[in-house]
Amino acid sequence: MTSTATIHYLGHATLLIEIDGVAVLTDPVAGDRVLYLRRIGPSGHPWLRDLPDPDLILLSHLHLDHFHLPTLRRLPRDIPLIAPAETVPFLKHIIPQNMEGLSPGESKRLGGVEIHAVPARHGRNWLRTPLDAAQGYVVHGSKTIYFAGDTDIFPEMREIGDMGLDLALLPIWGWGPRLGAGHLDPAGAVEAIKLLRPRRVAAIHWGSFNLIGGQLLGLRAHLIDPGDRFQRLARERVPETTIILPKPGEAFGLD
Repeated sequence: MTSTATIHYLGHATLLIEIDGVAVLTDPVAGDRVLYLRRIGPSGHPWLRDLPDPDLILLSHLHLDHFHLPTLRRLPRDIPLIAPAETVPFLKHIIPQNMEGLSPGESKRLGGVEIHAVPARHGRNWLRTPLDAAQGYVVHGSKTIYFAGDTDIFPEMREIGDMGLDLALLPIWGWGPRLGAGHLDPAGAVEAIKLLRPRRVAAIHWGSFNLIGGQLLGLRAHLIDPGDRFQRLARERVPETTIILPKPGEAFGLD
């Protein structure tokens, strides 16, 4: 049976989702260095060059490990971009793409694919500035794929699960040895699976960046441990869900 969707994973939250003839790029960060972070794995620039140009870009929020101006400025200007509605007045001054703001509950159709904006709980939710607005997206065509962006658990995940998810792209950690508020760790991601009830989960947002000099300082465990722990907890607590641990640069299909 042939795949009806293919997921290309660069690392962290950058994925190209090919579904029903539409290519959707999420949180594009192709830089091999982002401020004080160094990429672990393949370079992002050849990855983007070798894949088809996306038909649509999705931004979940504007934290710099998800929102990379040099990457956005090298992508074709005519690719439409969807971002949280609160961020659009700010973004219009700094990036060239045509953009549209969506709020949770709103949708946009592109060909045979519909993009639904859904809530997220990330960052300082009590202070809603453009830099703190965050959301996820459900990409719905012949398959239904949830891209969480970056989030902690929230009650509306059950309603997202009611959409009948073929795949959830769930963060399970971050980029350093500690995890701040507003993130999912392996145990939290497993609890999210119980609400979302997807057929498959691919673990993202971990093992892709390290602090510059982190290897010399012995900061390596966070590049390995979260994936092992997530897989073990998922086997114990949600054995009906297929778990995928893609490596940066890998692709996998849904049939």
